[in-house]
Parts: sequence; C-alpha cells; structure tokens
Amino acid sequence: MTISAAIAKIVAQDGKRDELIEAMGPLVDHVKENEPGTLTYLMNKDASDENVIWMYVEYADQDALTAHLQSEQMKAFGMALRPLGAGRPEITVLTPVGGKGR
Repeated sequence: MTISAAIAKIVAQDGKRDELIEAMGPLVDHVKENEPGTLTYLMNKDASDENVIWMYVEYADQDALTAHLQSEQMKAFGMALRPLGAGRPEITVLTPVGGKGR
C-alpha cells in the first residue's frame, strides 16, 4: 500500500472562517461515512490566523485520492467555497516516510 498525503491551506474571507468550517461539514461527514480509503481527514483552525483552516489528509492509495476528488460532495464544497474563501486552497502533496500516527 502506498499512502498519499497532503496538507491544504484554506483561507476564508475576513471573519468567515466559522461559516467555511460549517460549509465543510457535509464533506467531512461524507468522508467519514463513505470513503474507507481516506485514512486521515483532519480539519484544523490556525492558532495564529483567524481566517485560516489547515487540512491534513492521508489516502490509502491514488485510487482513494481520485475517488475523493471526484465525489459529488467535493464538487459541492468547491461551490460552497466560492463566496467564503479568499482564493484557491494551497495544496502540498506529501509522501509519508516515518513517524507515528493513526
């Protein structure tokens, strides 16, 4: 199994981070209930920037990542992000090589 991981920085418009987190709820619920190949899907508030959310995600393999990106819920989130986000998310793809987790 080859694990794919990513960190995404999502910036909300000023004062809209909580609305953005709420808008992400259906996507997070979908991942929990319907994506067994999504191993980790964590949404985090930035401790020093009140407009930033960080996502840390791990997928069992490329197929799991592809399924997530092509889900209807991910597409719906993209539409929900438009009025709340301050630009496109910044995504960094990672390859885990060691440590402790899950």
